[in-house]
Amino acid sequence: MKLNEIQIRDPFVYVEDGRYYLYGSTDHDIWKGQGGGFHAYLSQDLLNWTPLGNVFDRPEGYWGKINFWAPEMHAYRGKYYLFASFKDEGVCRGTAVLKADRPEGPFRPWSERALTPDTWECLDGTLFVEDGAPYLVFCHEWVQIGDGEVRCVRLSDDLSRPIGEPRLLFTASQAPWARVVSHSTGVNGYVTDGPNMYRAENGALLMFWSTLSPSGYAIGCARSDNGRLDGQWSVDQTPLFDQDGGHGMIFTALDGAKYLAIHMPNHTPDERAVFMELKDENGLLSLTGKKIR
Repeated sequence: MKLNEIQIRDPFVYVEDGRYYLYGSTDHDIWKGQGGGFHAYLSQDLLNWTPLGNVFDRPEGYWGKINFWAPEMHAYRGKYYLFASFKDEGVCRGTAVLKADRPEGPFRPWSERALTPDTWECLDGTLFVEDGAPYLVFCHEWVQIGDGEVRCVRLSDDLSRPIGEPRLLFTASQAPWARVVSHSTGVNGYVTDGPNMYRAENGALLMFWSTLSPSGYAIGCARSDNGRLDGQWSVDQTPLFDQDGGHGMIFTALDGAKYLAIHMPNHTPDERAVFMELKDENGLLSLTGKKIR
């Protein structure tokens, strides 16, 4: 099937052995009903994709039953791990870890519960390894605190549990282009979604993240002043892309080109994965205009 035939949010591309694997939020309506699992797709050219079926099916008794969101697939110490968000009625949303022997799964629960705090509404955790130590970078949701946060927490070496308390990196309102949105519960605030780490060619440590801008869903860049996770983080004064698409990550294609993967538009059921070529000039990022969609 063609890329534009796949309904998907929060696309994540993993590259191994000359093949591309595509993961994402793949329930037909991720907002309602019980979560059905996560589909994945396989390609050699980024345009034509073969469905791999469900790489994760919710096992009986699993704590997360709704809102199966934003799976990211990371290779780590010879195994493969899906970091994904789950929720249940009366249970806060959080990021948990699934494990498999192959990129195509099947993935099984690895962390006992969410790695994020039990009393926090959280989502979109991503893995970042620094000096051999694994960290979870995630969002503390605006629906609970108003001004959405991006935080990090050290993980155990086997990725099964958090160590210590989460550290604040930055808040959504630090972006002058972020706009206030309203939730059905009456909460007004600024959204943080989809953090993803990127080491620039000049060594700078950058993070892509998403929020709502005046023109729709948007993706911006944050930067660490010392090139490390524990640095002071600042947010670029303009978004990288603000045309109702976001939740981005960077991957390197087989020909060496870098692409930013996002979904757009930002409404169900029309969301599709779009890959936009990215140029990195001494840590300053820009889009070339080339798109795969």
